[in-house]
Amino acid sequence: MPLWLFAFLAALAIVSALGVILQRNPIHSLLSLVMTLFVIGVLFIGEGAITVGFLQVIVYAGAIMVLFLFVIWLLNLQLQNLEPGRIGLKFFAGIGAAALGAILLVLLTRSSTGAPISVTAEYGSIDTLADTLFSDYLIAFEVTSMLLLVAVVGSIALARRIPGSGLKTTSSVARGSESNTTKLVSGVTR
Repeated sequence: MPLWLFAFLAALAIVSALGVILQRNPIHSLLSLVMTLFVIGVLFIGEGAITVGFLQVIVYAGAIMVLFLFVIWLLNLQLQNLEPGRIGLKFFAGIGAAALGAILLVLLTRSSTGAPISVTAEYGSIDTLADTLFSDYLIAFEVTSMLLLVAVVGSIALARRIPGSGLKTTSSVARGSESNTTKLVSGVTR
């Protein structure tokens, strides 16, 4: 991969990653994350790790992000205004972010030796990836899948309950005249 193309894709990945944390709308933030994961997949493909690149695009930018999108839509997240009295919290968060950036910069400058790394011909192939994933990292793979499943089930459970009452709500509440009332599953209105 030419250096100019790598630099362009790296800059695009950084800009879209910044879009993830700077967007106020959760849907826009999720779309920025999809763009980040897609560009990282293209970088993997450009560097010769074709299998990892396609897995990155198909699994993360495709399946996982669509799952997150459905969870966000299910929760119906609205924009929330920040409280004006949180200046101290913003200040310390900015200092923490600057410290983490400085640590990352120090680690990147010390660890870059510039010497090429030799790899075998089987590096990045489906066979070696499957052998490694399902032998050495099988427990971590299954724990991650269970964690995603529990997170989705928990978000659905939180979205379907009236706080404090334990009653389930229907998902279709009219926006007009019934905006201040809640329809229960039994049909009784509060």
